[in-house]
Amino acid sequence: MCKENNEVNAKRTYKDSVFTRLFGEKDKLAELYNAVKGTAYTPDDITLITLENVLFTGKVNDIAFIAGNKLIIFLEHQSSINLNMPLRFLIYAARSYLSLLENDALYSTLLLRILPPEFIVLYNGEDDFPDESEQKLSDAFTDSAVQNLELKVKVYNVNNGRNQDIMSKCVTLNGYSVLVAKVRANIAAGLNITEALEKAVKDCIRDNILKEFLETHGSEVINMMNLEFNMADAQRVWKNDGRMEEKEKVAEKLLKNKMTLDFVAENTELTIEQVEKIAQRIKASVSV
Repeated sequence: MCKENNEVNAKRTYKDSVFTRLFGEKDKLAELYNAVKGTAYTPDDITLITLENVLFTGKVNDIAFIAGNKLIIFLEHQSSINLNMPLRFLIYAARSYLSLLENDALYSTLLLRILPPEFIVLYNGEDDFPDESEQKLSDAFTDSAVQNLELKVKVYNVNNGRNQDIMSKCVTLNGYSVLVAKVRANIAAGLNITEALEKAVKDCIRDNILKEFLETHGSEVINMMNLEFNMADAQRVWKNDGRMEEKEKVAEKLLKNKMTLDFVAENTELTIEQVEKIAQRIKASVSV
C-alpha cells in the first residue's frame, strides 16, 4: 500500500521554509518527533511523504511522514492562531491517503487497512498561547449535536522559553526557537528585517547555536526567513478584510524589503500596475 512520495522537486526547493529545511532530514525529524511524543524512532523508521501546496500557498511549512504504524503530519505555524487547522488537516490527510494507495485500490471490495493519523502543530507566533492545547474539527460544526466525524490537532508552543521538556530533548528545535527569538529582538531594537536576520544568524553561529546548519545554509536561511516575516505582513491584509489602504501599506513594506512585484501583487491582491505605481513612488521618494 505504501509508496514514498518523490514529488519534492526543484519547484519546492525555493518554497521551503527554514522549518522544513531543518527537519526535512530523517535524523532531525526522528529527533523532533521523539522529543514531542516521547518515542524512540530512528531515521530508518521514517518514510517521508510530504505533499506540495496542500495547506498553504507560498512557503511550504509542513512535513508528512510515516513512523511505525502512524501517518504523522507536522506543521509549523507562525503568526496568529488559526482555528481552521483541523479542517486543513482533514484535506491534507485525504490527499496523503490517496498518495499512499495503489492505483484503483479504492475500488476494491476488500477492506483497505490504513495508517492511523496524528496531527501536530508547532506554534511559534507572537500571540499569547499555552504550552499545549487541542483543536477539534467538531468545534466548527454548525450543529454540535451531530458528531459523525472528528479530527483532533495537538498544538505545542515552541517559542523560546516554552515547553522546556521538549526543547531539552530536541537541540535542533531549541536552536530554531532561539534563532527566531533573536530575529524578533533585533527587529524590536530597530533593525530592518534583513539586518535583523543577518545579525541573528551571525550571533547564533558565534554562540554555537545551529552552527553547522547556519554556516552551510546561512544565506538561504536569511532569504527564507525574510520571506516568512514579510508573509506575516501580507497576512494582515487578509485579516483586515483587504482594505485598500492596508494593502498599499503592506505592499510598500514588502517592496522596501526587496520582494518581487509578482510576490507583492499575489499576496496583497493588488494588480501588477498598482504595485508598480507604489514601487515608482518609493523610488521617487528615495531620489529626492
